[in-house]
Amino acid sequence: MIPYGLTTEQRTEPLGLDEPRPRLSWKLRSERTGAAQTAYRITATSSGSTVWDTGRRESADTILIDWDGPPLQPSTRYEWRVEVWDEYDDLAGTAATWFETGLLHPENWTATWIGRDPVALPPVDPPTNDDLDNPGPAEAALHLRHTFPVVERPVRARLYATARGVYQPYLNDDRVGDRELAPGWTEYHHRLQYQTYDVTDQVRAGDNTLAVTVADGWWSGYVGFDPRRPARHYGDAPALLAQLVLDFADGSRQVIATGRDWTEHDGPVRSADLMMGQFTDGRRALSAPRPVAVLDTGTGPLVAEPDEPIRVTAELPAVVTGTIADFGQNLVGRIRLTIRNAEPGQRIVLRHAEVLAADGTLYVDNLRRAAATDTYVCAGIPVEVFEPDFTFHGFRYAEITGYPGELDPADVTARVLHSDTPWTGRFDCDDAIVNQLHANIRWGQRGNFVAVPTDCPQRDERLGWLADAQVFAPTATRNADVSAFFARWMRDVVAGQNDDGAFRDVAPIISFDREGAPAWGDAGVIIPWLLWRTYGDRRVLEGGFDAMTRWVDHIHRHNPNLLWEHRDGNSYGDWLQVDADTPRDVLATAYFAHSTRIVADAADVLGRPSQEYRQLHDQIRDAFNDAYVTDDGQVKGGTQTAYLLAIAFDLLPADLVDLAVGHLATDVERRGNRLTTGFVGVSLLCPVLTEHGRADLAYALLHQDEYPSWGYSIRHGATTIWERWDGWTEEHGFQSAAMNSFNHYSLGSVGDWLYGRVAGIDQTPASVAYSELLLRPTPGGRLTRAHAEQETARGLVACGWSIDDDRLTVTATVPPGSTAILQIPTSDPGGVHAAGTPGVLRAEPSAAGLTLRLTSGRYTFTAPV
Repeated sequence: MIPYGLTTEQRTEPLGLDEPRPRLSWKLRSERTGAAQTAYRITATSSGSTVWDTGRRESADTILIDWDGPPLQPSTRYEWRVEVWDEYDDLAGTAATWFETGLLHPENWTATWIGRDPVALPPVDPPTNDDLDNPGPAEAALHLRHTFPVVERPVRARLYATARGVYQPYLNDDRVGDRELAPGWTEYHHRLQYQTYDVTDQVRAGDNTLAVTVADGWWSGYVGFDPRRPARHYGDAPALLAQLVLDFADGSRQVIATGRDWTEHDGPVRSADLMMGQFTDGRRALSAPRPVAVLDTGTGPLVAEPDEPIRVTAELPAVVTGTIADFGQNLVGRIRLTIRNAEPGQRIVLRHAEVLAADGTLYVDNLRRAAATDTYVCAGIPVEVFEPDFTFHGFRYAEITGYPGELDPADVTARVLHSDTPWTGRFDCDDAIVNQLHANIRWGQRGNFVAVPTDCPQRDERLGWLADAQVFAPTATRNADVSAFFARWMRDVVAGQNDDGAFRDVAPIISFDREGAPAWGDAGVIIPWLLWRTYGDRRVLEGGFDAMTRWVDHIHRHNPNLLWEHRDGNSYGDWLQVDADTPRDVLATAYFAHSTRIVADAADVLGRPSQEYRQLHDQIRDAFNDAYVTDDGQVKGGTQTAYLLAIAFDLLPADLVDLAVGHLATDVERRGNRLTTGFVGVSLLCPVLTEHGRADLAYALLHQDEYPSWGYSIRHGATTIWERWDGWTEEHGFQSAAMNSFNHYSLGSVGDWLYGRVAGIDQTPASVAYSELLLRPTPGGRLTRAHAEQETARGLVACGWSIDDDRLTVTATVPPGSTAILQIPTSDPGGVHAAGTPGVLRAEPSAAGLTLRLTSGRYTFTAPV
């Protein structure tokens, strides 16, 4: 039994932690059936000396174990090792890793904020023809430099840096690190992240130069819908805070920090904006130095970056037709363009779009005010490379004009970037359309997890909408380890809560300062609970619990009759539903009940009083039934989403559930197996049908390729999830450009069902972090095979099935530390056979087939269909 996947604060080998009591975790794997950890020992060392030794602890715990050693020191590397004992009390395996603390305390910062001094700017000459549209020095990205001597090479060198804006550091002309768009986007008034870089190998004896380019980014660039340059959101101009700490063999230390001795220069990046694009003039060398402005002596609300940064994670080649490059995939990132034999001053323009118009040109109307245009003015050397560092675009296609000669596809590469959450899930089946749907879901997650979980990556919006995030979050946890990503974002959600207890529609708060709508504000309750259930993250539940109760109390205070009809924000309803109108009060009250029950459950987990919220939930449930439910199980509005909310949130009396399911199924069938659900209802549709005996309808919806359906968009070339079912239709063409993204993850929330019921990976209601698996493979539709794997917090879980000659084969993998309930759907429970000697603890025939209780191990069963 081998421990693996060691993490500190849910990250692998994090460099620069500010958490005073980090949590340590590991996973387990074993080829032996029934393997289980019975004890562990953690030892931690620093500079070769033991600083913490738990001794042997009789425990099966492997997840988020608190550091209870001595207080951590700043800028210190800690190595830790775990030893595990198995069920035979044998030392089974050991593994080691490390983490390093950041500066930990504000007093450890000696740097000051620096930026551009407007007084020092040179006078601007009237533009020449060569300089038209070439922004002047006041608009250019900051280029800050400092040269310093070093007597000898250090044994350790760390750069601690952040920016108001987005920044890229260089040391001795070499790029530092692989982060993109650092420091990311947070609720800057409350938290600004700093990054830690290991630059030991980049410092040399003699003179060294630290250079940093800083662009507007989210700090002072275009953000959200605003038609103006919304510098008033955070600040008017970018700035830098950085300090380089050098430690030498003799124990001495040298600190190089931003301050008055730094200089500013004109550089090639003449302007850069996340939405508008980047303008780079390759002819421009660095100008003569100018003095900088010292802006602040305090650091502000700095925190160490707590999750994985944005990185370039993939490259895609292009197919070029004329001036149009097609990368075959709607993606988020930028283009790296190699230019050969251009004349000095030749201007190359790159425009980006998700789709093409009917005439083969870029369709950019849906970008609204986002220009999504990068410009490069050539230096005129034989080979030059343009790759904009301070912007990103959502695109599949690019128009490249001004390129010298014929464009070689080998010279055009799309660079994919997103928050680098580790991928943990894989789904596969024998239907190409379903596999494409899964791929579209994953690409939508890639493109919209850029610093925050955004709604879309291409137009002038890119906001962290709460409802979009909460409906998709279960799917996101299947595809990737988003524990640290969502935990960090939840701090912004909580920070945005107003004095009355209302969460907002978006986080960070940009463009919308109103109270959150039903299903939107409820994300502040739903996501912390999901992180607890999925990852065992008690700390994020503790940190958000008071905010969760304040949200429920806010709704209750303004709706004493227990129907959520007042103070419901913008009340979007079931956003972008089609041919249906779910009553907003029905949806709102259902979410009021749902959030109240979660608060009660969270209180039980945290050892806090829950009875008040249990009673409130029951009262809301009664009010819901009195107001909206008839004696024959009809729900007000009669829409698919109305029924789904009532059933999924357990709001109906037991004797009305089957009747409500019948009404739901009838609506789907009378529409020719088509859905009407929008953002809110779609995540519940296939799970509710499957849970209540209508998997046939769930599969019919999955395989539907007429409008509206997932298959319809795929049939028309979608490589990501569309924002709306009618983003483009054969009958009407493009939807209104006012709101029509072709990369949006909300309607891809069906991915949770692909893992959870099609392949079968789930956990029981009482389980935390997949401690007790519920494996329910569900054959159906056109599929004859489906399989999923998921790296959970405890280890690899797998489940799948195939049908061949009326014989069903089911495979399952249960990691050490977990048990499983496996339901094999078969008409003949007595005909189930096991390959090998499985660790079956119990077998019980049921109406659905055979239910087995399993220990850890790998299993294969065959059964009659």
